[in-house]
Amino acid sequence: QVPLVESGGGSVQVGGSLRLSCAGSGYRCMGWFRQAPGKEREVVASIRGFGATYYADSVKGRFTISKDIATNTLYLQMSSLKPEDTAMYYCAAKRDCSGEYNYWGQGTQVTVSS
Repeated sequence: QVPLVESGGGSVQVGGSLRLSCAGSGYRCMGWFRQAPGKEREVVASIRGFGATYYADSVKGRFTISKDIATNTLYLQMSSLKPEDTAMYYCAAKRDCSGEYNYWGQGTQVTVSS
């Protein structure tokens, strides 16, 4: 098992952009999740293979998930950020695409201020 390590979080103003990275991402099925204080963890985006993607309605058109196979890095490009995007963001991977997410990173904080 290769550990997943997120980076790229930080503080940004409303309307700004951030790109999250997740190293160790050599898995076929992966996703980005987030959890805000007092709220349940929710899926933000996922990718299967190198093409099939899913986005939560709240981020469609603003976030883009992608993978770099050369470096085994998963990315989440976030644009037009809103205060409600403030959360801890986690990348996750599945051993088997038909199963649950088995591996999780430690998380990276994203804070959007107005």
